[in-house]
Amino acid sequence: MPFVTTADGTEIFYKDWGAKDATPIMFHHGWPLSADDWDNQMMFFLQKGYRVIAHDRRGHGRSTQTDTGNEMDTYAADVAALTDHLDLKGAIHIGHSTGGGEVIHYVARAKPGRVAKAVLISAVPPVMLKSDANPGGLPIEVFDDFRQQTAFNRAQFYLDVASGPFYGFNRPGAKPIQGVIDNWWRQGMMGGIKAHVDCVKAFSETDFTEDLKSVDVPVLLLHGDDDQVVPVKDSAEIGIKLLKHGQIKIYPGYPHGAFTIHADVINADLLAFIEG
Repeated sequence: MPFVTTADGTEIFYKDWGAKDATPIMFHHGWPLSADDWDNQMMFFLQKGYRVIAHDRRGHGRSTQTDTGNEMDTYAADVAALTDHLDLKGAIHIGHSTGGGEVIHYVARAKPGRVAKAVLISAVPPVMLKSDANPGGLPIEVFDDFRQQTAFNRAQFYLDVASGPFYGFNRPGAKPIQGVIDNWWRQGMMGGIKAHVDCVKAFSETDFTEDLKSVDVPVLLLHGDDDQVVPVKDSAEIGIKLLKHGQIKIYPGYPHGAFTIHADVINADLLAFIEG
């Protein structure tokens, strides 16, 4: 399996499929998942002739189960190490949830020529935590509970998240997809528990406002208006106002994990943006 070793010795697992001279698309997964969460999109874009890359964030999936560096600055540095290793030029970076935060944090710091466009799907920016400056955010108690449940009740908690709010399977009339739930749980349990607990702070408390303001490439925001994990009104609807070259599309009734259970719609919108 391919890995890149970062400055602190962490081994980052990655997939790299397709012709090396094709336009690269790099996918960034959400908490507490892995590169496998992008299987549908990687196959779709591979068949369209793109080079597709996805990595397991440190502490997640097959990467080193680190007890340090589980914060956005290091996540972005890890991405830079991988893009340098692969010498990606003119890449499109697509991130979901926490991965959307990682994308914008990396793109704001990327070397010239590395990035052509970015997409944030159901993503955490600008900032999730409620404060005087962000009154629409979620209270710290929500994230404290995430930490507590992850640290001491992880197996059941991950099952509850996947079978409930993540895909909207808790909504009246929803039909849970057992394979999707099991795959979410499988990915989550592959990772390191310490890294997953630390990552809650990274995705909830990092303020991406200045990153959003500074990015010069086109950025597409995709978000469902029934996202129970990252409410759209305190994320994409604010973030679009901060971007220099932003586009936004809000999907009625779509949940947080929409790109999995509505892949046909979202893949088509991603392709249109990439080729537009």
